[in-house]
Amino acid sequence: MPRRRRPEKRQLLPDPKYGSVLVTKFVNNLMRQGKKSVAESIFYRAIDLVEENTGQNGLEVFQKAAENVKPVVEVKPRRVGGATYQIPVEVRSERKLALSIKWIISFTRSRSEKTMAERLAAELLAASKGEGASIKKRDDTHRMAEANKAFAHYRW
Repeated sequence: MPRRRRPEKRQLLPDPKYGSVLVTKFVNNLMRQGKKSVAESIFYRAIDLVEENTGQNGLEVFQKAAENVKPVVEVKPRRVGGATYQIPVEVRSERKLALSIKWIISFTRSRSEKTMAERLAAELLAASKGEGASIKKRDDTHRMAEANKAFAHYRW
């Protein structure tokens, strides 16, 4: 953490195919070991697979999936008098998007389909319909925040 001032946010360039900053953020999170072209090809192949299987616009399915997975509240641990409480906190908009992208990618990697593009396409379809592992993670997070609502007065 810098001592003097907050560093300014870097502006991401929109991706070349769809012109979307959201796609760029997703591809950057999907990327491993700096191999951006591999991550882009996986993402674009997955969008093509979604379009083939459903007949819907693949980019719209992706945006709907990212929107569905965004959490509203989360819990943060806070130590009060020797005890650690899980305190429900509202999630900022940038963090909502970052969490949804991270959850979609992590549950995509744990799926059992053969190629990464097929896994990503299946997870995006499930998330856009309101089902799948990433939606379950969001619901679990909301449930935990609801269960710990009594500790909300410890919020700082």
